[in-house]
Amino acid sequence: AFYNCSSLTSVTIGDSVTSIGRNAFYRCSSLTSVTIGNSVTTIGEDAFYGCTGGLIVNCNIPSASSSWDGAFDGSEFTSVTIGDGVTTIGAYAFYNCSSLTSVTIGDSVTTIGDYAFFDCISLTSITIPDSVTTIGDYAFEYCDSLTSITIPDSVTTIGYNAFWGCSSLTSITIPDSVTTIRGCAFYACSSLTSITIPDSVTTIGYSAFQYCSSLTSITIPDSVTTI
Repeated sequence: AFYNCSSLTSVTIGDSVTSIGRNAFYRCSSLTSVTIGNSVTTIGEDAFYGCTGGLIVNCNIPSASSSWDGAFDGSEFTSVTIGDGVTTIGAYAFYNCSSLTSVTIGDSVTTIGDYAFFDCISLTSITIPDSVTTIGDYAFEYCDSLTSITIPDSVTTIGYNAFWGCSSLTSITIPDSVTTIRGCAFYACSSLTSITIPDSVTTIGYSAFQYCSSLTSITIPDSVTTI
């Protein structure tokens, strides 16, 4: 629809729109502002390929499927804001968005899906709101510019490989709500120097801290029954 409109700078998609087609804004290289309304349920593959600037999403982002797969793959958005009222950041939502440096997540989001920010290599920090209960498997894998993260008290499980290869991560706060740290959760977080595991944790999965080569101190509470 707007394929290669290289002078287009701003797009607001109203609440009457339910579908954005494949390649709809492909190579709109000057597009620096995109707002997606809360009625959109389908975004086609490569819809925003090659688009720069900021993205505001006010609709739920379902897990990758034929209705959403690769919607933001290849985009060059530098910032993403997930609006209030959105509950889900689905699997593969911002997979391989290598230009993304800043993410703001609204207070209504409860789920960060599997691979949601996988390989976002420029992402330096993220604040996860207290509404989030699930951090999916591989959610932040290879976010190797991420230096710190605070996990809110609402989260109970840190998924498999959730922070695998976050080599710049120096500190992380695990709250008392977490009961399970799954396998390879912090694998190869080579800058992590210390970590305190709260009394709520009962299970630490295989290789959870393998190759954390700077880790000099770790406290494992009596509540942990399985390592």
